[in-house]
Amino acid sequence: MPDPVDPAAPDPVNVVAAGIFGPALPQAERYAELLAGPGVERGLIGPAEAERIWDRHLLNCAAVAHLLPARCSLVDLGSGAGLPGIVLAMLLPQARVTLLEPLARRVDFLTEAVGELGLTNAEVVRGRAEDLAGQVRADVVTARAVAPLDKLAGLALGLVRPGGRVLAIKGAGAEAEVAKARPVLARLGVTDAKVVHAISPADRSTATVVVFTAPAHSGTGGAVSRSAARSLAGQPSARSARPGAAAPGRKARPNSRRGGG
Repeated sequence: MPDPVDPAAPDPVNVVAAGIFGPALPQAERYAELLAGPGVERGLIGPAEAERIWDRHLLNCAAVAHLLPARCSLVDLGSGAGLPGIVLAMLLPQARVTLLEPLARRVDFLTEAVGELGLTNAEVVRGRAEDLAGQVRADVVTARAVAPLDKLAGLALGLVRPGGRVLAIKGAGAEAEVAKARPVLARLGVTDAKVVHAISPADRSTATVVVFTAPAHSGTGGAVSRSAARSLAGQPSARSARPGAAAPGRKARPNSRRGGG
C-alpha cells in the first residue's frame, strides 16, 4: 500500500518555479492564471494546456533566459500568448522586450497581460515580421511555435541587427529542422546554426533551442528586405497583401478592440 500523501508537502513544480523566478514569482503566478483563464477562453492556448502551464510553458521558456544578456533589446516574433516574450520580460527586467503579434485578439490579451503584470520593460506591437524587416534592429529575436525553421529564419533575420542572435524554441525535431533549413540558412549567410539544450541554473528546467547569429556583413541578417522576408515565409508581396491589413509597426493601445484575429 503506497504511503499517504502529505497534504502540507510543497508542490514540486511550485518549488522549482520559486527557485527560477525568485522575486518575479508573483508575476509568474498571475501570468499562469491569465493563461489558464482568459488565455484558454480566447483560444490562445488549448484547454488541455491549462493543467500544464508551468512545466510545459513557463518553465520551458524560462530556461532560455540564461542564454541572453541581462541588458538587450529583444523582439518576440509571433508572440501569441506571450511565450516566451512575457516570461523573458519578467526574468530580464533590464531588457527591452517587444511582443510582435499580427492578430488583434492576441494583441488585446498581450496588452492586458503586460498592464496587469506591470511589465514596464515590455511593449506590444501589432504587425507582421515581414512588414518590419529592415526597420527593426534588435539584439535578439526569439520565437516559439511560429513556423518551420526554413521559413522562420528569413523573418527573424529581418528584425535582428547584424551580429545579433536568433533563438527559436523547438521540440524533438529540432535537428531535422536545422538539416532541412541548411540551404536557406546558407543563402542568408548563416553558418553557425546549432541545437542547444538550454538548462536553467540548478538543472531546474530545460528547453531545446535552435540558435544562430545574423551575418555581420551588410546585405543579409538585419538588412533582409521586406520582399525577401515575404518570399522566405511563402507569403505574397506587399502589393498583393490582403486589403485592410494592419499597418506595420502599430503599437497596441490598452484595451484596444481592432477587428480581425
